[in-house]
Amino acid sequence: MLRNSAAPRDYTAGAPTGDRLAAIAARRSFVALKLTFVDAAAVLDGAQAHWLRQQVRAAEAPVDLWLLRAPLFSELAGSQPERRLLRQRVRRALEAVFAEPQPSTTFATV
Repeated sequence: MLRNSAAPRDYTAGAPTGDRLAAIAARRSFVALKLTFVDAAAVLDGAQAHWLRQQVRAAEAPVDLWLLRAPLFSELAGSQPERRLLRQRVRRALEAVFAEPQPSTTFATV
């Protein structure tokens, strides 16, 4: 004879925990940042651009891309609209990953 347990069976054992969800979100933001860098480096020419593309492909963490931001911006210099757009995309992607905490305002809710 089978007995019914008092508590229902827990089916959430395989569900992601808070730490795992945070890790997944961090990985997704890194991948988005890396794809932005790959797209920006793809339009560049020359030996420095080749080196930069290799470094971007080898990046394993957001900080690796952070360290490549200066050479990338240097290679993307110029007043051409497509270069300006790529610089904006890279800047926004970096801000999304390396967001600084916003200062609190002096406004109070009453």
